[in-house]
Amino acid sequence: MDHDAPLDVDRVLAHVTAGALRDGPVGSVGLELERHAVDLRAPGRRVAWDRLTGALHGVVPPAGSRVTLEPGGQVELSSPPLPGVAAAVDALRRDAAHVDAVLAAEGVVLLSTGTDLVRGPERVNPASRYAAMAEHFAAVGHAADGAAMMCSTASLQVNLDAGPAHRWPQRLAHLHRLVPALAALGACSPLLAGRPDGTRSTRQGVWRRLEPGRSTRPAAGPGGTGGPAGADPAGAWAAFALAAPVMLVRDGGGTCRPVLEPVPLADWASGRRPLGGRAPTAADVDLHLSTLWPPVRLRGFLELRVLDTLPAAWWPGLAAVVAAVVDDEGAADAAAAVVDACGRDTARAARGLLDAALPAVPGALRGCVEAWADLLDAGRHPADLVLDRARRSGPAACPTAEELR
Repeated sequence: MDHDAPLDVDRVLAHVTAGALRDGPVGSVGLELERHAVDLRAPGRRVAWDRLTGALHGVVPPAGSRVTLEPGGQVELSSPPLPGVAAAVDALRRDAAHVDAVLAAEGVVLLSTGTDLVRGPERVNPASRYAAMAEHFAAVGHAADGAAMMCSTASLQVNLDAGPAHRWPQRLAHLHRLVPALAALGACSPLLAGRPDGTRSTRQGVWRRLEPGRSTRPAAGPGGTGGPAGADPAGAWAAFALAAPVMLVRDGGGTCRPVLEPVPLADWASGRRPLGGRAPTAADVDLHLSTLWPPVRLRGFLELRVLDTLPAAWWPGLAAVVAAVVDDEGAADAAAAVVDACGRDTARAARGLLDAALPAVPGALRGCVEAWADLLDAGRHPADLVLDRARRSGPAACPTAEELR
């Protein structure tokens, strides 16, 4: 498809549906790890943009992860898809160590928690996309949560194959059934800018409150998770995209401009609500899709978005659990039985997922999962360890939380 050709509603629907899920076997795993850049000499201030980009200029991680910078200066590593979770974890560990060493030489460390524990939101990335996003959120009444989401949150994303086409409905339904328990297991942001909200994940609170129709979809998907459901998940994803409000539009020079009122993509494509004086193109639709953040996003593969970033001792085990309970048939059946038996008790379901996953976890990662089980059996959680450190030494001490066990 010509990415610059104007599209009507039917062609938008076809474009989104075609790209939603890719037919094929399961087994590949990709990981994305976002972390907060902190200056050890001044942990209460953001690291300057020029300092970050200067330190990371020309850095090529050895295992091939892509390095990008988020609006608040969070550093994201995105591994390539690799054959199995053990290979993906190994690659991301090596690349994280490489980037850590580069930044350490500049006096900067990367904090692995789901929110910035110390600083309020402040945008340092000057890209027009993020300026337009901030203006959009302010215009639609979500300025505070929009700023926190962009500048003060960080996640571990686990990317899995869509699988064979005939299994897509069952595979999506299964993953959405597990989302509440996986979110409970992956909660690690007990503070946001020094303030608790009484949960283990202030990050997930930010995302739940964010603009409706973008990060959640009312009355859709098992458990209210807002995800594609039914016999045609690719079609359901396209319908979600058409109903979601357009956030920004590129002008002729490539600069992103905000949309300051709720305009569904369907209204733009139909001509009812022209944006930028023209019809949308495939490039516009792809940009729109990048501003949709449900718990599971369809990108040809399955992108799980509900997990907080955790310290280095814990995220590999979490990645191993996710891959096992989705891709291994035996572990998936056991996980589904656990979640069904536990009902709304997501803490108990989270603990049960570890037992369900363990037989299918690669040997190199079994110890990581067993450490999780031991911690939960002691009535603790990685988020509790982070909160203990913050209460004992102050939130500014938490950049050293990587070794927490």
